[in-house]
Amino acid sequence: MVDLGRSESGAKTVTRKRSEERPVLGWSEYVALPEWGISGLRAKTDTGARTSALHVDAIEEVNRGRDVRFEVVLHRRKQHRRVRVVAPISRRGRVRSSNGHYTTRIFVTTVLRIGPIEREVEISLVDREKMIYRMLLGRSALHGVLIDVGHKDLLGVRPNPRKKQVKRVKRRRVSSPSAK
Repeated sequence: MVDLGRSESGAKTVTRKRSEERPVLGWSEYVALPEWGISGLRAKTDTGARTSALHVDAIEEVNRGRDVRFEVVLHRRKQHRRVRVVAPISRRGRVRSSNGHYTTRIFVTTVLRIGPIEREVEISLVDREKMIYRMLLGRSALHGVLIDVGHKDLLGVRPNPRKKQVKRVKRRRVSSPSAK
């Protein structure tokens, strides 16, 4: 039996068998990588990918290939918004991209936070410069959650929501005829 409902925090949940609640994510969410000091990163769920992928630049192996230094590019248009990270390499693996080509990628492990969900995930480091989303969330990161493809941002919190800007009207001085 499946029961659609909401959790105490107001997030959508699905209850299956004996009150086992599963959080529901939208097809796109704001995520955080707290160990690296990153929050408000746009990520797209990709149930066709086994592992997650993160757009990085300036990848360089250090400490005799045990660690990797890279820059996480936070924004597609604002290329100067970057965070430099040094992390241990968890593994190297061949990954088939959406166009069918295989590449060898470096994988690192870190904590991923989406709203109240926090878990350790393995992420491949890749150049996604031409892609809209800086990060893809693969099946291994999405284990135990449901995806609502009709909505986005169900759990992730948008960083610094834009304030409505009030248009200011310039006031002109009106001179009276007697002032002349």
